[in-house]
Amino acid sequence: GLTWSQGSFRKLLTGGHCCSPLPFLFILVSTFAQARAAEINAMLKAVAQKSSNSLVFQTLPRHMRRRAMSHNIKRLPRRLQEIARKEAEKAVHQKKEQSKAKCRKARRRHINLVAEFNRRQRKNIWLETHIWHAKRFHMVKKWGYCLGNSPTEKSYRACYRAMTRHCLLQDLSYYCCLELTGKENELLKQLARICSIDTGLTFEEACCLSGRFEGSLNLYRADRYPEDMLGPVTFIWKPRDGSENRHLWIWMHPALKQDILRELKAIFQCSEPEEIYIPEPVTASIQEEKQMDGVLSLGKKRKKEDKEGEKAVPVKKIIGDGTRDPFQSYCWISQTTSIVISDRTMEILRYRLIGPLSHSVLTETLKAASLQTEMADSETELNNWWVENCKDSEKVSLHQHQSAIFELLEGISSPSEMPPGTILGLTVGDPRVNLPKKKTKAMPDFEKYQDNDKVRQLYLEGVPVDCAHSFIWDQDICKNVTENKISEQDLNHMRAQLLVPGSHLDLGPCESKIPILLVQQPGKMAGEDRPGWGSGWDIYLPKGWGMAFWIPFIYRGVRVGGLQEALKHSEYQRTPHTPNDFPDCQAGMQFAKELEASLLEKFKRRPPAKRANYVKMGTLSPFVCPWGQLTKNWEGRMKASGEFVRQSSPHPERCVTEGHSFCDPKAEVVEEASPETCEVEETMEVTRSEGALKTEDVTGTQDFGEKGETMTSDFIVLRNEKLLMQLSAWCYPTAGKDRRIRLISRLGQKEMTEDVFLPILMSYPRALVWVNLSLLRKGNPELHAMICIPTEDDLLHLSKNKLFCGPQEPKHRDIFKYKVQKLKEEKKKKKKDNMKALEGDPLGIPDKEATEEHEDLILGLWADALPDVTSHCSRTLLGYVTRGDFSLAVGCGEALGFVSLTGLLYMLHNQPADKKGIVLLRTPASLQYRFARLNIEV
Repeated sequence: GLTWSQGSFRKLLTGGHCCSPLPFLFILVSTFAQARAAEINAMLKAVAQKSSNSLVFQTLPRHMRRRAMSHNIKRLPRRLQEIARKEAEKAVHQKKEQSKAKCRKARRRHINLVAEFNRRQRKNIWLETHIWHAKRFHMVKKWGYCLGNSPTEKSYRACYRAMTRHCLLQDLSYYCCLELTGKENELLKQLARICSIDTGLTFEEACCLSGRFEGSLNLYRADRYPEDMLGPVTFIWKPRDGSENRHLWIWMHPALKQDILRELKAIFQCSEPEEIYIPEPVTASIQEEKQMDGVLSLGKKRKKEDKEGEKAVPVKKIIGDGTRDPFQSYCWISQTTSIVISDRTMEILRYRLIGPLSHSVLTETLKAASLQTEMADSETELNNWWVENCKDSEKVSLHQHQSAIFELLEGISSPSEMPPGTILGLTVGDPRVNLPKKKTKAMPDFEKYQDNDKVRQLYLEGVPVDCAHSFIWDQDICKNVTENKISEQDLNHMRAQLLVPGSHLDLGPCESKIPILLVQQPGKMAGEDRPGWGSGWDIYLPKGWGMAFWIPFIYRGVRVGGLQEALKHSEYQRTPHTPNDFPDCQAGMQFAKELEASLLEKFKRRPPAKRANYVKMGTLSPFVCPWGQLTKNWEGRMKASGEFVRQSSPHPERCVTEGHSFCDPKAEVVEEASPETCEVEETMEVTRSEGALKTEDVTGTQDFGEKGETMTSDFIVLRNEKLLMQLSAWCYPTAGKDRRIRLISRLGQKEMTEDVFLPILMSYPRALVWVNLSLLRKGNPELHAMICIPTEDDLLHLSKNKLFCGPQEPKHRDIFKYKVQKLKEEKKKKKKDNMKALEGDPLGIPDKEATEEHEDLILGLWADALPDVTSHCSRTLLGYVTRGDFSLAVGCGEALGFVSLTGLLYMLHNQPADKKGIVLLRTPASLQYRFARLNIEV
């Protein structure tokens, strides 16, 4: 057998060290047995424990399995029956209690449906037309609302035709309303601090102050104009009614609400009230939650019961804002001036009708309320406010005057013929009563009002001040109208009892009376082409009546649009859209940040071979517009000695990544260099550029900061109307075929000389100007396209050949390609090291800091800090496009965007007289430049 030597046995006991002395030559049996017993128990436990999620009968060999084993334990072998019994008991305990009202029939019952909808409205606010939109639109969650983005059907051109020829309907109830109440002098004194007369209207405008017209303006932080932009708003003053207090509505986009509300509370020194108002919708939703938890679990499908038994209140539908916090105030009072700020968001609904026949839709859908002097039912408060007002002869005559003016609207060919911002108050009957049997198209009746002097008077004078009064300003009346609305069920029951089915339903004194407010929208006012395009009417309603007005509008042949249609509407009007086109306000910066993140995520999802390499295209920032960097670079160019008066020549400031010298695309290459020489020169240029970046502060872009920090901008957008009129006149050519010699003298503007524009540059060194561009030939501008200055050679080619589409940008060299490849190799190596570390020593895991600095490297995107954006390409950069597409209104590509004021004056000063306003457009993923004409519409 096997024999052991004394040395081998000593080596075994001492762990392999033969030289060490042997302390003992025996082991303790009890200690040895205890150690082995622990190991044996661990091994048995591991064997007994299942390593998978399979059941006991699934562990049997296939030839021993039977189908009955899954539900009959006795079919299993006896050694496994006990384990299977324990598994079955465990499964019963883990099984969730399923609701007994699971079937669709139970879910679709009205009470369960309302409860479910109330639950879903706690996070995001639903408009009253949400269910209608959700069935027909792509819904998005924005600004705390669920909104319809675009129709599911193909309707892009149909919506444009509706805006141009008939009527487009939009639900703007998500817009926020702040009501200010107080003495007129105190209101105007503080409101004058957050606006400027240089930008246009103010709150003190006489025609708006009387309550006759709606006004629009841009708000700034107190005494900070032209910096710290808050956003655009519209405002309506309540007509004077003899009391010393005035009421003012300020309507704004929900993205601007918190900033504007914070500033208003600061300038009026408003504090939180002691009594906190708890709105009804939240109470209804809390009660609904208790009932759903306590009642549906019992399986009661029809009859709801709780501790109160028959006194249980049924689930109420949420009307208004269902996300309001019951412990948060929505009314703020100033202790010094007694001014009250109330948040009336979702308390007033707002619909917009766009198109030349929008007034025809209004006159066919709405009928003025009939006079009523007696109560229909003494038990209810239905129309009690209307009965009291009908007893006043002055208010009756005012209502009749308003009704007569409203009927005259049918003889108007377009809403643009009315004075801009006209306000008409009215009290109408229930529009559900006048519902047609099938959809019809509302058309005007011109013959009826062909030779009517009253219609001509309405054109010239507009609506009188008295007729702008509406009962919608009274919150008690609005609450009464909302609470006493006849339900759809009762209305359908009345229709079913008609002797002649389908005949007109006359409710008599039981018909509801609804106060509304009609506000005319002027449409396109700037520029010379298509005046009045996109005009229409806004209708303001009390909450709870949304669908009662929405469906009758639909039955008059209107087409419904969403957020995308609203974007196109402003695009065709060439007006800035909120918040997309306001880069100097907080909401605009946040929008740009979110847009950049979404575009970058979309870019990363594509493989490198299927996406554009923007570094080779010469596009530094394809997903966001670096406005601060642009204005700062132009300011630096202006401060350079003699830079402003020198002719445009971007050649001395060569691009740091350009691989070839600039040349005309049709001409031959003049300069040639060996690859080695070219590479050396490029490396030197990159080094020089990086050195300049280290010494120069390049934080000119928007500082988005971290969470909780306020985003700031180091540039402004020029909104001074006088200066914009001057710039608009300078953008037109003064010689050649398209000359406009009389334009400057007609507008009373000055000629473009250094004495005139140098003071403008000194006052606004970092300013942007809103411009619109129309392509001269083919081309379709895209988001974040670059607006560049053409060189003399480009203009010379254009004058010689009218079919010349534009120059091309030489292809750039990707200086980050090798860094990206190196990073990719490092990641592969790191992955292999991690696999080895898991198998072997855990201390061998590589350090993460080695690759952290290169994690932001993405193939095709500029990774370092941005260099001078104006001189990065062969054509000097002037600005960026924020919106661009093929325009159905003009029949060519159109774009809207911002350009640097300094760069614009530099270009206009150096351009020939017959080529004023000619620029180049280049999309981020293309090397082709396109000629376009730049205009400023005021």
